[in-house]
Amino acid sequence: MTIIAENLEAVRKRIVAACAAVGRDQHEVKLLAVSKSVSAGVVAQAVASGQLAYGENYIQEALGKMALLRQLPIEWHCIGPIQSNKTRLVAENFDWVHSVDRLKVAQRLSEQRPIHLPPLQICIQVNIDASATKAGIAPDQALELARSVAVLPGLTLRGLMTIPEPAPDFAAASATHLRTRDLYESLRRDGLELDTLSMGMSLDLEAAVRAGSTLVRVGSAIFGSRPPAVQD
Repeated sequence: MTIIAENLEAVRKRIVAACAAVGRDQHEVKLLAVSKSVSAGVVAQAVASGQLAYGENYIQEALGKMALLRQLPIEWHCIGPIQSNKTRLVAENFDWVHSVDRLKVAQRLSEQRPIHLPPLQICIQVNIDASATKAGIAPDQALELARSVAVLPGLTLRGLMTIPEPAPDFAAASATHLRTRDLYESLRRDGLELDTLSMGMSLDLEAAVRAGSTLVRVGSAIFGSRPPAVQD
């Protein structure tokens, strides 16, 4: 068994344990492997271990891997910020986008999504803790944006995504994630058909799963620490 396979197994066990702690079905939580700064060869190793969903932060880097791995049944998720001049590349090549926080970006993705492809699956990024260093729409603006995105052709609105600042302990992480879940539930009560809460990473996935996350984005716990990449 490769180190990547061992790491994947360890992360899956963490998800199972976190679900069991609150009586959730483990199949309610999807693992997204964050593969930024990871080579196509290493991604292929992870695919061989049964991991098929990958999150990429940088568009050009992702496109290079997509070209090399195009024969594999990979589901590609864009989880980084999207500049307006990159929306066409995202619309044409990704399956999911987690980082929509402006209507303009959503409109461009809608207009540029090829009609022969399935709808692009969309999460709205919410800056749940008002972090000065993170992107995302303010929670009190999420409903208006969600309603506008939900009616755009070529897109399917699935839910919310957050990247809160690191919390000092489990209780603080849980409190932040619970605020996101409360916002998600309020949008559902307002009639939006949402099914995805993209929250939780390597260090806080247990708190996120216990708070209701349906998709955890895990990078370093699978691939190890990586040098920061230069954003394209």
